[in-house]
Amino acid sequence: MVLTVDIGNSNITMGVYREDCLLFVARLATDRSRTGDQYAVELKSIFALYHVVPKDFEGAIISSVVPELTAAVKKATQMVTGHVPLLIGPGLKTGLNIRTDTPGILGADLVVGAVAAIHTYELPCLVMDLGTATKISVLDEQGTYLGCTISAGVGISLDALATRTSQLPHISIEAPHHVIGTNSPDCMQSGTVFGTAAMLDGLCDRIEEELGRPVKTIVATGGLAKEIVSNCKRKILYSENLLLEGLKLVYEKNTSKSGRLSQH
Repeated sequence: MVLTVDIGNSNITMGVYREDCLLFVARLATDRSRTGDQYAVELKSIFALYHVVPKDFEGAIISSVVPELTAAVKKATQMVTGHVPLLIGPGLKTGLNIRTDTPGILGADLVVGAVAAIHTYELPCLVMDLGTATKISVLDEQGTYLGCTISAGVGISLDALATRTSQLPHISIEAPHHVIGTNSPDCMQSGTVFGTAAMLDGLCDRIEEELGRPVKTIVATGGLAKEIVSNCKRKILYSENLLLEGLKLVYEKNTSKSGRLSQH
């Protein structure tokens, strides 16, 4: 079995694979104050919940956009699985050709999402990740990573509205029945869900204009993606576990079938 772990700003998502089968996905709240020992306890509890035996792991791999937590989660993973996890970053083979100004510092989540998209979907492709931030990565016909757009995530926008206004409440993220709201929650939901969907449609239009050709595939992932992209006018595929799939692919690129580090 292989443990894949994606450390995001809001959640730590982990998936356990046996060969190509994803056995389960679990999520922990990202807590920058937790230690490696605390995360190790939580990992052991999750494995017990899903009847997974830690000694059956052959390895693990981690992507992280929260540097202050990387060491703690790496320690926890090694303690529980008995293997030093691979870390997405310089020196690890991904097979991804990155054509940005600073390719060495491209976010690990963007890297593994792109790797999974290239492996799975027809190119050129746009990869949307709707989490704490809303990101759209651009991949050309050869799978070259050309760049991306980044904007404030849906949750951040809603928190700002509720926190920095006197009369607007905290609301759930779901589409209302009408674009024209007649009460505060519906108005906020319309602006947030339909507004974000319209932004995504518009950005896709502008990206294609700049590329000079249409893309073949648009795929979305992230905790807030399903609700938002279902309200887009564009055809957007939804892949709940795209980043975990990318992590598994990178793990396989850097290991042999026996699970030992590849020497090639």
